[in-house]
Amino acid sequence: MRRLIELSRYVVALPALGAIIGSFVLMAIGLWDVGASVVQLFQSEIAMKESVVSILAAVDTLLLATVLMVIGYGLYELFVDDSVQLPAWLEIRSLDDLKAKLIGVVVAIIAVVFLGILTDATNAADVMTVGIGAGAVLVGLAAFTFASRK
Repeated sequence: MRRLIELSRYVVALPALGAIIGSFVLMAIGLWDVGASVVQLFQSEIAMKESVVSILAAVDTLLLATVLMVIGYGLYELFVDDSVQLPAWLEIRSLDDLKAKLIGVVVAIIAVVFLGILTDATNAADVMTVGIGAGAVLVGLAAFTFASRK
């Protein structure tokens, strides 16, 4: 029974691989969107403001791809093989490390989404509503990070 439980940790390789594959797909989509936005801008098919918003949306996709990649690497490193060669900033030794890295990327995504809404908005009340909501999420993440420190 003990051996079965020890071997069960390798099951986590499947979601780790799925997250990494998903990140590759999202990276391809994000890069395609950036390229399409640049081409449309140079062909003068869309205005500069619309181009900025579409590029910000593509950056949001790329950041989400980064989240998936960090999750995939982190799960694999935590459960399957901790000797994987990764950059020092991406090494994950505990679930707390993984949470901290994810919170950092989530904060970046929230900032990009808010910037996209800010550049596309026509109503100040809508921007303020989204800004307050984003700020509340950031305060919650900061409180969670502070409370979970050892």
